[in-house]
Amino acid sequence: MAPIKFGVGQSVLRKEDDALIRGKGRYTDDHAPQAAAHALMLRSPHAHAKFSLDATAARSLPGVLAILTAVDVKHLGGLPCLFNLPDNPFTGPEYPILASDEVRHVGDAVAFVVAQTLPQARDALEAIAVEWTPLPAAVGAANAVKPGAPQVWPDHAGNVLFDVPIGDKKAVDAVFAKAHAVAEIRIVNPRIITNYMETRAAVCEYDAKRDHLTLTIGSQGSHRLRDILCQNVLKIPVENMRVICPDVGGGFGTKLFPYREYALIAVAAKKLRRTIRWTADRADHFVGDAQGRDNVTTARMALAEDGKFLAMDVDLIGDMGAYLSTFGPYIPHGGAGMLPGLYDIQTFHCRVRTVFTNTVPVDAYRGAGRPEAAYVVERLVDAAARKLGMMPDAIRRKNFIAPRAMPYKTATGKVYDSGDFAAHLKRAMEIGNWKEFPKRAKAAKKLGVVRGIGLASYVEVCGTMGEETANVALDPNGDVTILIGTQSSGQGHQTAYAQLIAEQFGLAPERVHILQGDTDKIATGLGTGGSASIPSGGVSVQRATRKLGASLKEIAADALETSAADLEISDGTVRIAGTDRAISFADLAKRPGVDPAKLNASEKFSSADGTFPNGTHLVEVEIDPATGKIAIVNYVIVDDFGVTLNPLLLAGQVHGGTMQGIGQALMERAYYDPEDGQLVTGTFMDYAVPRAADGTPITFETHNVPCKTNPLGVKGAGEAGAIGSCPAVVNAIIDGLYREYRIDHIDMPATPERVWMAIREHERQHRL
Repeated sequence: MAPIKFGVGQSVLRKEDDALIRGKGRYTDDHAPQAAAHALMLRSPHAHAKFSLDATAARSLPGVLAILTAVDVKHLGGLPCLFNLPDNPFTGPEYPILASDEVRHVGDAVAFVVAQTLPQARDALEAIAVEWTPLPAAVGAANAVKPGAPQVWPDHAGNVLFDVPIGDKKAVDAVFAKAHAVAEIRIVNPRIITNYMETRAAVCEYDAKRDHLTLTIGSQGSHRLRDILCQNVLKIPVENMRVICPDVGGGFGTKLFPYREYALIAVAAKKLRRTIRWTADRADHFVGDAQGRDNVTTARMALAEDGKFLAMDVDLIGDMGAYLSTFGPYIPHGGAGMLPGLYDIQTFHCRVRTVFTNTVPVDAYRGAGRPEAAYVVERLVDAAARKLGMMPDAIRRKNFIAPRAMPYKTATGKVYDSGDFAAHLKRAMEIGNWKEFPKRAKAAKKLGVVRGIGLASYVEVCGTMGEETANVALDPNGDVTILIGTQSSGQGHQTAYAQLIAEQFGLAPERVHILQGDTDKIATGLGTGGSASIPSGGVSVQRATRKLGASLKEIAADALETSAADLEISDGTVRIAGTDRAISFADLAKRPGVDPAKLNASEKFSSADGTFPNGTHLVEVEIDPATGKIAIVNYVIVDDFGVTLNPLLLAGQVHGGTMQGIGQALMERAYYDPEDGQLVTGTFMDYAVPRAADGTPITFETHNVPCKTNPLGVKGAGEAGAIGSCPAVVNAIIDGLYREYRIDHIDMPATPERVWMAIREHERQHRL
């Protein structure tokens, strides 16, 4: 059967892009009426301090409408953490909407100012008198657990939230005692600041007659935010708030969570009986939004003489920052479940510690624990290969889980349903011309540069957000509208969901309309996170479309005086197969006496077990020993995403995630001064993000093995690029440094300074 135009597998151009590239996108701040009042947040300049404030003078300034401090919001609940350990439950500290007498990180919120204009609000911020008494700060997870470290919270001795094992430590120790060799690494996965293009923003309107709030925010989902804000923080019925999410300029996990400003703007709007707007500037983002990664990990692999992995032992410390963000503690704990990677390792143990520091809270950032896990195991696998004198591809093939072993249950309880890991490794090496690399390295050396080549074969779990419902309705003009609770922040949902409709109805994308991000119009929704929109939402759309199609055939059968079994749907019409007798969708919608319930259909799906995308990244780099500068000269990706819905959208997701990983590997790092906890990299003057020139053209292919647990056969793809990229890039750097200088370790980011210093230290050692 020929592929359906605009259907699954077709490279349909993104239908949402026309408006965006013409400047017609409507983001949160665009929705604020001209007369709206302006809000700003007063933040702590100290990482840890006692304080008292006096806002009397500020309140008397022209245009100032309100200044909220902790005493004004003491009736509110704190921001909740939605994760806990079922077997070892913990009690986290309160995450107050405004700090009352003690701040615990630079950027901690102490007052919320509302004024007629933005300049007046800024004047009021500066007029608030604050007396600060600085306190010692705990900075860095490894430092925070040292004896005598400053305490972030008095009820959490040693700054530890929880310290739990995963796996069998006794069994692991027994295997290590008899191992032929042991490979060991200690790595730092640095803290990352998301830096989406559109900073967070909110507009809140209050209807006094209905005692009703309408909150417009750029987020990754409206329903979860509404429910948390109403039930946990504002303590009002959910019916009293409508949350609208318009166009969103990037999310990457960080916009999934509730933040203090959303509660404060609601309180202020109700108090003042007027509309208020708040938009973060870039400085707010650096210290006011959840940050990502920040693990310190020691990992060991017990090895047989032939290179077989016998056991794996890991000690992981995850930095939580000063407060527990929505899913913060889950990120290191959940990520630890993916540490065995693609390898047959049945004897496994990981100690997971989550630690408080006087820094901005940490939560999900593109991949949410899985990139951290992949980075650990892929760095460790290369270290094991060096330990035994094996090639990195050979040791991987030796230990990959074989396709015949599927479904395969890992030592951490994950069940891989499908995959051919050796196949995508082989294909990546073919495309990257792996065999000829020694010649390229030799030629590069003649030019005074060092070449390195690296691999990373990854697996991740995604699509586990829960149950997603889709409603598919026939419009009066014969178009189709989808109502769904996922939320696009650049992924291309408008196009992807339209292709699922086209697959069954043959409708062109412009005839399919998607409504997301409105709690009044859409009954339920999980939002978008964990690459779940297509694995869960896509299945719901497919099933609802199929259900609607069956209803339309029933209506058409009556109109055409035939059996529904004789009908087929294509090009927005229902026709008797093999004839020219047909009725259009528009005529079906207008047909007298039709039950309106038959013109729409709802279905739901939960990808409870998740999907397991996997693949291989191959990277080739050139290192300039004189400057430490690294240039990526070749990048190859071969991924298994089960089924490709839209090759163009897929490539965009993979390229974007890969560039974020390259950024982390080579330049990104949120650096806090270890003495006073100041965020040194608090602006783009000091925090580097990747530009196009920092990457290289990426050769991307798929080697898909359909997922057996997902009705569409898909495996989530939104985060994969960020998972395979970091270890592949760093493994390539270390390959070059080890071959030339016997340097076998460097932490991210591998900046020119760090590389240069490592080479100079090697030279110094050899002069002694």
